[in-house]
Amino acid sequence: MRIKICGITNEADGQSVAELGGDAIGLNFYEKSPRFVDGATAQAITSNLPPFVEPVGVFVNGLPERVLQELENLKEIRTVQWHGARPRASALPGYRLIPVFPVCEADDVAEIEKYLVDCRSSGQVPSAVMVDARVAGQYGGTGKTIPWPLLADFRPDIPLILAGGLTPDNVAEAVRIVRPYGVDVASGVESSPGLKDRAKVSRFIANAREAAEKYIGPSRN
Repeated sequence: MRIKICGITNEADGQSVAELGGDAIGLNFYEKSPRFVDGATAQAITSNLPPFVEPVGVFVNGLPERVLQELENLKEIRTVQWHGARPRASALPGYRLIPVFPVCEADDVAEIEKYLVDCRSSGQVPSAVMVDARVAGQYGGTGKTIPWPLLADFRPDIPLILAGGLTPDNVAEAVRIVRPYGVDVASGVESSPGLKDRAKVSRFIANAREAAEKYIGPSRN
C-alpha cells in the first residue's frame, strides 16, 4: 500500500518522510492553506528527495494552464492532486491526475462513480481518485474523517486513495474497512500546521503498513 505524507513545507520534513519509508509527499500550492509552499521552496524540497519518493503537487480550482505554468520549472513533479472543480486528464498533458472528492454520504460516492463513467466514455480516465472529508470551504488538512463504511464496497477500477482525518491511531481501522490502494495524511502527523512530527510520521507509516499486510495482503503492496 502506498503512503503519502501531505503538506510538506521544508526540506527537513521531506527528508524525514523519505527516511521513514514514505512513498510520496504532497506540496501544497494553495495560497490560503497553512501548508502553502511557493515555487522556490518546492524546488528546494524536491531536488533533495531520494529516488522513488514521489513529489505530488496539490492544487485547488484554478485553471489548468496556470498549473502547467507553475510546474514548468519543477521537473520532479509529475503528479497533480486536484481539489475543487475537476479538469479532464487531457488538460494536464504529461502529468498524472488525481482528482479529490469530498465524501460524507452515499450520494458523494455515486458522484465519483458518475465522474468515472464520464471519463471512460471520453477516454480520459485519471490515474487515481482520492476521497477526503467534506468540510465547507476547506480543501484537505481538516482533521475530519470520512464515514469509512460508505467506502467498504467501493471498488473503482483505478487506484483509490483514502484521506481525511487519518492518524497513527486510526489508520489501521481505516485500512481494514476501506482497503485502499493508498492513504494520505497531513494534520494527523503534525506538531503544528505545516510542521511534521517525526515520531507521529513513523508510527503512521508503521501502522498503515502493518494493517495493509494484515487486511489487504502482500500482493497489494
